[in-house]
Amino acid sequence: MSDPGGRPAEVLAHAEAARGFMPADEGRALFDHAGTVGQHGPDGPWLEVGSYCGKSACYLGAAAEAAGRQLFALDHHRGSDENQAGWEHHEPDLVDPVTGRMDTLPIFRRTIHDAGLEGTVVALVGDSPSVAAVWRTPLALLFIDGGHGTEPAHRDYEGWVPHLAVDGLLLIHDVFPDPADGGRPPFEIWTRAVDSGAFTEVDAVGSLRVLRRNAAGI
Repeated sequence: MSDPGGRPAEVLAHAEAARGFMPADEGRALFDHAGTVGQHGPDGPWLEVGSYCGKSACYLGAAAEAAGRQLFALDHHRGSDENQAGWEHHEPDLVDPVTGRMDTLPIFRRTIHDAGLEGTVVALVGDSPSVAAVWRTPLALLFIDGGHGTEPAHRDYEGWVPHLAVDGLLLIHDVFPDPADGGRPPFEIWTRAVDSGAFTEVDAVGSLRVLRRNAAGI
């Protein structure tokens, strides 16, 4: 892993302190691989699917800021299935007392503000398939960490992977080969990418998988 100083180190400190579920080694791998895209990857913005409270956006945003890139952070901010009441990862203080629904957008905005990334990270608030259907700009980096149910995960893959440029990076979080360790859908979409022949895996850190797109078709 790189050992940055100055402004990147400051942003990484915000990332490590931010609310969220990403382990520090996986977050640093996000930063490191995003940095390679910033230096040597194709032109185009970066996009993450699933921002929650902004932790991963800070790791990616640190690299994007250093490279002069733009990161789009897409989330409906109503929480994935696993964030709802009665599930393991539910956090009751993130429920809007007026609507009774999850709302992570205020925390996300504060996280990005405190990290000084408001000029680099653009929040997209909406449903992933709806935004993907009208998106037209080729992406240099795509990070999928949205809903981990079968339908949401596969829809994220099908909606966004066609927008990833050749030589761009696809990063998928929470990939667990052993079902005892976690849900299957992220593993399934990772398998789809590998089996498609359009990607080459370049790294694996914890549950994070990093793949480079090497062909136009999927």
